[in-house]
Amino acid sequence: MPSIPQQIKSAIDKSRHVLLHLHPGPDADSVGSVLAFFHYLKSINKDVTLISGDSNLSPNLMTLPGADQILSKNYFDIEVKDYDLFIILDSSETRQISKLKKVVFPKALNTIVVDHHASNTGFGQINLIDKTSPATCQILFELFTELKIKITSEIATCLFAGIYADSGGFKYSSTSSKTFSICAKLTKIAPNFSQTIFNLENNDRPERPKLLGLHLNNIKTYFNDRVAISALPQKLVYKNNLNSDDSVNSEIANTLKSVVGWEIGISMIEAGKNKVKVSFRTRDSEKFDVAAIASATGFGGGHMAAAGALIPQPLTKAKRLVLRAISRLHPELGKA
Repeated sequence: MPSIPQQIKSAIDKSRHVLLHLHPGPDADSVGSVLAFFHYLKSINKDVTLISGDSNLSPNLMTLPGADQILSKNYFDIEVKDYDLFIILDSSETRQISKLKKVVFPKALNTIVVDHHASNTGFGQINLIDKTSPATCQILFELFTELKIKITSEIATCLFAGIYADSGGFKYSSTSSKTFSICAKLTKIAPNFSQTIFNLENNDRPERPKLLGLHLNNIKTYFNDRVAISALPQKLVYKNNLNSDDSVNSEIANTLKSVVGWEIGISMIEAGKNKVKVSFRTRDSEKFDVAAIASATGFGGGHMAAAGALIPQPLTKAKRLVLRAISRLHPELGKA
């Protein structure tokens, strides 16, 4: 039987109309991996459609080469039956294709899933999943290398951006010597990597630091001060003329877990009626698997050290749900 990379190549060779998407609240790994694949598919003259999915792109991600080719459409805005291949990148489940409605694939649609999330069970017809990898972009580099696909400057920039961002700037435990070796090769192909990093980190809107400030003013601790949560109600966000921002949510969760003694950091923001976005981070993923906590809510998943959820409840109920999940999985923490 052909290897998974060869199966992927065969499916692409047989395809005529290919669909690519970004997951809700896309990050640099989502955008970088999709754009890298987009550049490759265009180079072999495939008819490719790249949709933004449920969310708009943040300004920093619009700096990646090819971002102007992304269509502002979600899965339900297009005729999916018009495509014969759907390449699903950096998405652990169908809810990461769209959370607007249940995603159903047409029978004639071939699907390829390439991902690194621990909660991915392999929902594609072809699945390339490496749960040890810090980023989907790293998996793509290895895939492209094995298939002898030329990595252009545009592709290298996109892959580097995804690896850099999803590894936390090479800080997360999933970063390995292989990661550095791959990035060394990418930066030889696209030597302007410092500008790529600058663009990722320095394209904020004025609203973002204001939202960060609100989060920092709403921190409470639970479980004997070992779990820190910042939870923003929608009315407070609107009162300050702000909107929810997924990158702020994850940044706050990272800030919370950076405090000695706060083993788990959680950021929550009410983004609409019965819609709470949650970001989980931990100082010690061996003791506190936040992907398991996110999954235990029934509405999330991710990695052991970093996970997320979208809970369809009011903020107060969503917070209780999260606290119950932690109590159930970690009774050693005591009462909330």
